[in-house]
Amino acid sequence: MRNETMEKPTVRYGYAAQSRKGEDYFLIKTDCQRVPGNSSSTFSVFAIFDGHNGNAAAIFTRENLLNHVLGALPRGLGREEWLQALPRALVAGFVKTDKEFQSRGETSGTTATFVIVDGWTVTVASVGDSRCILDPQGGDISTLTVDHRLEENIEERERVTASGGEVGRLSIVGGAEIGPLRCWPGGLCLSRSIGDMDVGEFIVPIPYVKQVKLSNAGGRLVIASDGIWDALSSEMAAKSCRGLPAELAARQVVKEALRTRGLKDDTTCIVVDIVPPDNSLQPSTPPKKQNKLRALLFRKKSHDSASKLSKKLSAVGIVEELFEEGSAMLAERLGNDDTITHSTSGLFTCAVCQVDLAPSEGISVHAGSIFSTSSKPWQGPFLCADCRNKKDAMEGKRPSGVKVA
Repeated sequence: MRNETMEKPTVRYGYAAQSRKGEDYFLIKTDCQRVPGNSSSTFSVFAIFDGHNGNAAAIFTRENLLNHVLGALPRGLGREEWLQALPRALVAGFVKTDKEFQSRGETSGTTATFVIVDGWTVTVASVGDSRCILDPQGGDISTLTVDHRLEENIEERERVTASGGEVGRLSIVGGAEIGPLRCWPGGLCLSRSIGDMDVGEFIVPIPYVKQVKLSNAGGRLVIASDGIWDALSSEMAAKSCRGLPAELAARQVVKEALRTRGLKDDTTCIVVDIVPPDNSLQPSTPPKKQNKLRALLFRKKSHDSASKLSKKLSAVGIVEELFEEGSAMLAERLGNDDTITHSTSGLFTCAVCQVDLAPSEGISVHAGSIFSTSSKPWQGPFLCADCRNKKDAMEGKRPSGVKVA
């Protein structure tokens, strides 16, 4: 039976947190509707915002990002079209949220990992290092985000440097360098975030987006701030809570992280179980401990069996990848299709902030861009002057025009 004809899964969730600095925030909303008033169009949103240099950006993003993403989606789409339009709407929503927060003149910043669950389809958009992993029933653990840490991400280091930023470690008396790689000015360890106007706009809010479809076996998502991931690998986090219901699973992941590393940072975890509606399938239980002799005798056999099983599962498509894109170039992320940039009033609208534009006001996202794949600079989507300036600043074509108050 194909996923399109299957019943919608049951979504269960749990969360747990331990605060040290009070800068982690999260969002859980399970009653969103693609079509207002239509209960069959319900989808869920789960998000984590790990703030730094204060909590203002995390709070602002929690309160505004969802509305900005939904506002960038065209009206009247069917479910499949809506899911296909999500990646572009997520990019627009992230950039609009960043632009609005920076206009307030505050220097706080935040990561954002934003997860939309619609039926068996999971769409994740992220900036920063608040990771989301998928532990599918019967499949391999996978990561649905990319860590935007300068220390670990070579591509992001090269992009920041090419856009005018400097990357280096903190220098102390005597010239010694300590700690992780940071971007200067500002000293931020991340290459993408929302806010952080004091760092420079080459620290961009353009998210990595991945969309997957689960099989009817379902699976588990673990979404957490770096207080978890600095202590536990993806595999450790997933395996530590297998067999537990979502609420207990989230507590167990936090407990395991604290046991491993102590409370050195805010530590927040959301666990989401996407399970068949009849609930006949329980989460897999933790493996039983074996004595060493038995482990040696059966290691080869079990490894071969697991390998064969993995091939069979991948053949039937346990997790189907629908979309993945991580480019930091706005022209690439918004595409060439200008059919969705018309407002209900018949005017053009800005593809990022959704303001109405007269035909003479819109500037193509591709105009003058050496990164554009379009040979038609008059082709949409279109940007207002403010969003065009924002785009140029993110690509290092001009200094950031926003000054700290």
